[in-house]
Amino acid sequence: QVQLIESGGGLVSPGGSLRLSCAASERIFDKLTGAWFRQAPGRECEFIGRITTHGFTYYGGSAEGRFTISKDDAKNTLFLRMDSLKSEDTAVYLCAASQGGFNTDFTREYVYEYWGRGTRVTVSS
Repeated sequence: QVQLIESGGGLVSPGGSLRLSCAASERIFDKLTGAWFRQAPGRECEFIGRITTHGFTYYGGSAEGRFTISKDDAKNTLFLRMDSLKSEDTAVYLCAASQGGFNTDFTREYVYEYWGRGTRVTVSS
């Protein structure tokens, strides 16, 4: 069973940056689509973006051009770089991986077979 472990969360001031990491227990991101979601208090889980096995990235509206997803296949790690952080970005950030193919709606949580437990990001002065 693949395990995903997120890290890098914490408290950051508005306008600051963070880079989150998602370490997989085995080499999967060259086989599966990797993605980031976030869950803010009282809100539904929100798709941030995904990266394909070939490294192409696609983002949801929440990324707003401030977030960047990347990966290091050799290190089995997915990254989420977040810049110009706002208080509204406060949430638990989760990574996920999917075996879905061409017609998969990767913005939907249910297509992801593997999930981490999340890392908390708090944006506050």
